[in-house]
This record gives sequence, structure tokens and C-alpha cells, in this order.
Amino acid sequence: MQSLLAKLAQDEQHATAVKSEAVPQLSNISVIAVVSAKGGVGKSTMAANLAAALHKHGRSVLAIDLDPQNALHHHFEAIPGQERDAANVGIADPDLDWRSIGVPSTTGVFVVPYGAVDEKQRRAFESQLDNQPQWLARQLSDLQLADGAIVVIDTPPGPSLYLQQALAVANVALVVSLSDAASFTALPLIEGLIKTHTAERADFIGAVYLINQLDSSRQLSKDITQIMQAQLGEQVVGVVHRDQSICEALAYNRNVMDYDPNGRGCLDIQRCAKTLLSLVAVNAQAEQPA
Repeated sequence: MQSLLAKLAQDEQHATAVKSEAVPQLSNISVIAVVSAKGGVGKSTMAANLAAALHKHGRSVLAIDLDPQNALHHHFEAIPGQERDAANVGIADPDLDWRSIGVPSTTGVFVVPYGAVDEKQRRAFESQLDNQPQWLARQLSDLQLADGAIVVIDTPPGPSLYLQQALAVANVALVVSLSDAASFTALPLIEGLIKTHTAERADFIGAVYLINQLDSSRQLSKDITQIMQAQLGEQVVGVVHRDQSICEALAYNRNVMDYDPNGRGCLDIQRCAKTLLSLVAVNAQAEQPA
């Protein structure tokens, strides 16, 4: 009995500490969490290309890879002479400063990789995330990013501690979904997770949707896109058509903005980036003191 009472007391102390943990102020930046209900929807590709598109609109952009697959850095070419060991070193190593592991890319986007870790390291990192709900918020605060900077966070599909950390700081949750039946039926899962992890946050604008890889030659793809647009309305911030140039750009560690700036997929992504900029601009004005 005494041991049980002691355990309850420890749990209560831990809960109190979590609740009283100071939340770092990030009101000078905008955070976009790129999320998905299932894998294989092109989430990391969209995160990378949107980050590049947002920078082309004149904003300072930081791209963070919170996905253990560590794929985001493959979409960016490092500035010659400023290469980092992005394939191996990243945020999963708690002893490293983000400025030292970040990769300045030729697109102007500063990329912070997840890094390659073994199973033991990954579990230790995830345990840290579980015990420190404000871990990501503190990391972003410590960077002292310029006013108006945009942070794009790539997350693993489905529920995870990484998603929870990203949604704790996000102003916008961008849900990437294919225009197919499996992706459409999985949407309620990610919608529920977003609501759970952003509840009672006044600075959270809401969830928006990007429909990826629309294939105009397939009736089902067009029908599902039409259904999603009808159900989600203005929450759909973009539709990206299937474009081989987007895949080819990755093979050259480039984004489609530079690889095929006049391609249909590139133009779709640019329109989506412009809509996202409008959303975060409205939010920034709302947060300014009267």
C-alpha cells in the first residue's frame, strides 16, 4: 500500500510539473506541421517543395525533419562548402546544437535533419519527447528565429510523439492526402489527432488539406478530389496534379521550383504556398496587440 501511495504521489508531481512547465513564446514566427493519416502520400516531398516555394515568396524558412525515416534532406542540395553529415547527424542526438547540424541549402531553406539512429537511440529520443512536452517549442525558441520566419515540420504518418510535438507548436496543420479511396477513408484518424493535440490553443488556425497526385486521366481520382473539395470547402488549400518532374527533382537533390519551374506540379505547389502565406499572415495580424 505504501509503495502504491508513493507511486501515486510521484505521478501527481510529474503531472503538476508538466502543467506548470513554461511554454516558450513563438509568436514572432509561423509554424506549419505537414501531416498525413497514412504513408506513401508524398508528405515529405510536399513539405520540402512547399518550404522552397515559401522561401521564393521572400520568407525565411526553416525545414525540420521530425520523421525517423530521415528523408527530408534528400530534397535539398547543400551550399558548396557548407555540407553537413545530414544522412547520419541530426536532432535525434540531444547533445548537438541545431545550428551545427543544420544544412544551408541552395534554395535558401535551412534544413535540420532527423539523423540516422539505431533502435536504442530512437527509443531514448522518443522517451525524451514523451517526458518533455515542450521540447520542440524550446528548441525553436532557442534558435531566436527572425520575425516573420516560417517553420515547416515534416512528421511521420499517423499517431506518434513526433506528431504530438509538432502540433503543440503548429499554427497550421497541413494534411497531405492522395486522391484515392484509402487516403480519403483515413482522414478521420488524422483529424481526430489534430483536434486532440491542438485543443484550447488560441494560436492554432486549424487544419487545411492538400490533395496530392491528382491523375486527370483516371475518373476515380477526379471523383474523389471533387468529393473532398465539396466536403472540405475552403480548407482545401491546394490540389497538386501528378507530375513526373516532382519525382525527377528528388533524384537530383533539388526541388521542383528549380528543376521545372513552369511545370504543372510546380505551379500547383506555388499556389498552395501562396494560400498558406495568406493564412499565416492573417494569424500574425490577429496576434498583434491592439
